[in-house]
Amino acid sequence: MNDHLESTAQTDEAGRVVFHTAAESGHDPTAGHQFDVEERASSAQHRQPLDRLAKVYVEPTNRCNLECRTCIRHGWDEPLGQMEGATFARIMDGLRTFSPPPTIFFGGFGEPLAHPHIVEMVAQAKALGGPVELITNGTFLTLDVSRRLIAAGLDLLWVSLDGATPESYTDVRLGAALPQVLANLAAFRDARAAAPDRTAPQIGIAFVMMKRNVADLPAVLRLGGRLGATRFMVSNVLPYTKAMCEEALYPRVLTRRLYSSSDSRLDLSALDGDQITYKSRRDVMRGGLRISLDGGDLAEARNRCPFIERGAMAIAWDGSVSPCLPLLHSHVSYLGGQDRVSRRYVVGNVTARELCDVWTAPEYVAFRARVRGFDFSPCTGCGGCNLSETNQEDCYDNPFPTCGGCLWAQGMIHCP
Repeated sequence: MNDHLESTAQTDEAGRVVFHTAAESGHDPTAGHQFDVEERASSAQHRQPLDRLAKVYVEPTNRCNLECRTCIRHGWDEPLGQMEGATFARIMDGLRTFSPPPTIFFGGFGEPLAHPHIVEMVAQAKALGGPVELITNGTFLTLDVSRRLIAAGLDLLWVSLDGATPESYTDVRLGAALPQVLANLAAFRDARAAAPDRTAPQIGIAFVMMKRNVADLPAVLRLGGRLGATRFMVSNVLPYTKAMCEEALYPRVLTRRLYSSSDSRLDLSALDGDQITYKSRRDVMRGGLRISLDGGDLAEARNRCPFIERGAMAIAWDGSVSPCLPLLHSHVSYLGGQDRVSRRYVVGNVTARELCDVWTAPEYVAFRARVRGFDFSPCTGCGGCNLSETNQEDCYDNPFPTCGGCLWAQGMIHCP
């Protein structure tokens, strides 16, 4: 189900370290396949090879029935539409050439269950043999849709829950009613329990935290547990309006990361987060040291594109292929309180080109290598210049698209 690879290692007769790997999905890597191994401060990281397509985000539609405060629609002027059957067929045909089959994730910047043929799309995707996931706001998750999704072979259903009470939930997800969403999710859980197949879908909860709802997080986790959720994803908010900048919980974290010294290290044991330790923990975290907490380096999540590291690509409703979700649509977001225009970056379109050819195109391969190296200017914590106002270029002379202002790559923003 996950994109993570487990590995063991041993030395051969020449003294070389040999890694033996197997994907959690049960597929063995192709014989002779090469993997990157990066030595990190606290471990050696086993990195996805750049030529392996492991996950595909498919956007069935960029339309949605809600008007959430956190939505990207507040910061774009993009045409709206839904994926045509012929476009989806081209995607399916293209993915048949990849082995092992990648995870297919139905999501993007719309409500997947708003597409009239989403259940059939899930079934066709599952027929390729890989894991299939879908994220929803839960409002269209009727009992009939739940039963059909389960029968279609869905592996993981993600539901967005940004509040634990009707008041806090509606305050973020304008136009939705929490009691109905919870009833829909409970019905899905019960339908899953009644399904004869033991591989019935897992349930995941996605929570976008901000000042107005972060106090609800523990209750949301408990609520998700009662509803049968076993997967949880908690992300910071990415402001798409000026007003949402005030909701961000991470500005000081970004500044501390930029100016902390990589030469001065602190190995810190885990400790209870209570009133006795609060002040000491706070002052240590602000002290400019590179901190390893309980064996894990807190700085190792920075400058890592989660999409490139996962071997992912994203396909918009019109068939346009982008390297990641943030580059799927042109939009305006806010970085350090200043607006930043991100122009979409399209590497091909499945209606005009075979998906395999798009993935292996020299320009796309070079871009993935450039992002993995991540020699971009540090726009997320720099304080800003006019170059940080767009993703067109940066002060390191990188060409479009530049990723130094991407909060996803700094571990601030997450998606399933």
